[in-house]
Order: sequence, then C-alpha cells, then structure tokens
Amino acid sequence: MTGVFQSIQRRFFPPVPEAIRDDVAMLRAYRVETLTPMLFLMLAATTPTAIYAGVASVHPFIRIGFPVILAVVCLLGFGVLMHNRGRKMSPRRARRVVKESTWLSGSMGAMCSIWTVINWFAAPPEAHSYYAMIMAMGSLATAYCLSSIRLATFVNLSIGLVPISLLMLLSGNPAEIGAGTSLVVATLFLLRMMIQQHGQLIDLLELQRQMRELAHTDPLTGLSNRREFDLRLDEEIAAASPGSPFAIALLDLDGFKPVNDRHGHAAGDLLLCEVAARLRRACGDHAAVARQGGDEFGILVPAGSLLMNTSIADHILAALAAPYHIEGQAIRVGASIGVAAWPGDGATAKKLFEVADRALYAAKAADRDPMSSVESVQHIA
Repeated sequence: MTGVFQSIQRRFFPPVPEAIRDDVAMLRAYRVETLTPMLFLMLAATTPTAIYAGVASVHPFIRIGFPVILAVVCLLGFGVLMHNRGRKMSPRRARRVVKESTWLSGSMGAMCSIWTVINWFAAPPEAHSYYAMIMAMGSLATAYCLSSIRLATFVNLSIGLVPISLLMLLSGNPAEIGAGTSLVVATLFLLRMMIQQHGQLIDLLELQRQMRELAHTDPLTGLSNRREFDLRLDEEIAAASPGSPFAIALLDLDGFKPVNDRHGHAAGDLLLCEVAARLRRACGDHAAVARQGGDEFGILVPAGSLLMNTSIADHILAALAAPYHIEGQAIRVGASIGVAAWPGDGATAKKLFEVADRALYAAKAADRDPMSSVESVQHIA
C-alpha cells in the first residue's frame, strides 16, 4: 500500500532537482503574481450576482457574508499584487508567495464550495445549473492561474469541483449527470495538462541551468572561465566593506609550451587538468579558481577566507611543486603568481588586475634573475 501511495505521489508530485529549486520557485511566484490580479478582479466582479442569486432561505452570513468576504479578500489581494509589481523576486520571497497562494486559494475555494453546496440544496432543481456553473468557472480559472503550483491546483480542484460534481452525478437528472460527467472529464484533462506542463517546465529550467554552466565553465578543466571569474569579482567588490579585505591571484605556468612541443597537445591538456585539480584541492571552499585562458589561472580569495591569513602565493605554489605524472611520464612545470589585495592594491577590478599582472611579470622576471632573493616565494620549478 505504501509503495502504491509513493508511486502516485511521484506521479503527481515529482521531486524538483535540487539545482533548480530556486529557479522553479521564482518562476512559479512570477506566474502567480502575473496571472492572479485579473483573477481577483473577476472573482470580485461576480459578488453582486452571487448575492442576487443566493437562495433567500439560506442564512445571511453564508448567502451574503461569504461573497462579501470573498470580494474584500480579492480586492485586497489585487491591491497587494499591484503594489508589489516590479519588485525584485528572490528565492525566499518566491517560496513565501507560493505558500501564501496555496493557503489563500484553498481557503477561498472552501468558502465558495460551502456557499455553492448549501445554495444547491436550498434552491429548486431548475436553478442547480447556475450554482454548478459559477463554481466550475471559478475553480477552473483559479486552477489555470495556479497551474505552476501543483499542490495549489490539486487543492482547489478537489475542494471546488469534487463536491459539486458528486451532487450532479448523484442527482438522478440526466442533464445534470451529463454536465457532471463533462466537468469531471474537463478536470482530469486539466490535471493531465498540468502534469505535462510541470515536466516541460523542469526540462526547460534544467536546460537553462546547463547552458548557464556551459557559458561560465571552462570545457577542458571544468573550472570557472574568465567570464564567471569577472562576475564573482564584481560581486565581491560590490559586497566589500572596510576591514574585510579580499584578494585575487593570477597564475601563469612556466615552461608549458615545451611540454606541448615535446609530449604533444594531448599531454598538455592532461597537464592543465592536473594543475586545475591541484588548485581546487589547495583552495577548497576558501577560494574560487578559474581558468583565464591558455595556461593562465585566476584565484579569488573572498573576504573572511582562511587563506587571507596565509601567504597566498606560497600556499598555491607549494601545491603545484610536485612533478606531474602524465601518461606514465614525470613532467615538471614551473609557475609564477602575482597577488593583489582589496582595497590596498586597488578598489576596482581593473586596478586589481593591473597590480596582480605586474606582480606576476615581476615574479617571472625574478625567476630569470638567478641572483633574485624572491625567487623561492614567487616561482617553483
């Protein structure tokens, strides 16, 4: 029994991949905030006719009070949505919008369903079709506007259409039985379309995520590329505050071209991948590593990183010191590094790159000078 329930749950509520949960939440919230203003106005506009068509014998709180409460909630909802129009959407706010939409729509649907069922029993048989029609139109319109939120859609269709459909199917009136059957078929069709739409939505967001990763990832080493490095640096500068410095390091391999010439480009590519792997291990979660192009790499050490308390150049170069074993051969390659820290070496990305670049070439020049005392710090062979 548990297995059957889990199978049904996976069918109608398939899990959202972790990597795109924020994207899914924001897209759902965006659709809700885009579609529901008109839904609120439509529901509010039906209030006068609902009050007019209510059966006189029904208690005034249900006959008049429920439609009035619904209208007030709809107008308030419309005002809130119009006030929030253009407001930046965040994953946290998106999840709140989704949760509130599910709860609010379910409560409103329950109120409408109670009003419909009570008036159905109080009305003469020839008036039943009116109550069925108003409930069906409201529930289907709400389900369409909330179709991106599976739970809200299921809740609204269940609360809004199941009671009135049962009343029609059990009425004994052939016309009502036919209408009830059509309503059930339409509801099942909508649910089927919603499930397909959800699958297409997930596939689309997965594809977008993959395209973003490809656009910001170096295809050879799997590291971030220069574009991603620049974006992260801009974000770090925007979030920087006095007393919380960060640093960038530019690294260039020495003697890489002879490796390509002697062992071939395939071996050179494997060497670059090994260098990338060592840089990843050396930096861990304390810095972001990117391939700038060719045999050049960039390291962003954010504010608060433990690496800010060490000699970044020594730490990185020590990780690259051991020979590389490529296709059964031990290959040695050197590296030079230049470091620039914010804000002492520059307050902008351009200035930091200039300072780090000058330090890098100074390290290379020091390596060519056998009398230099800084060679051991800036260069490994």
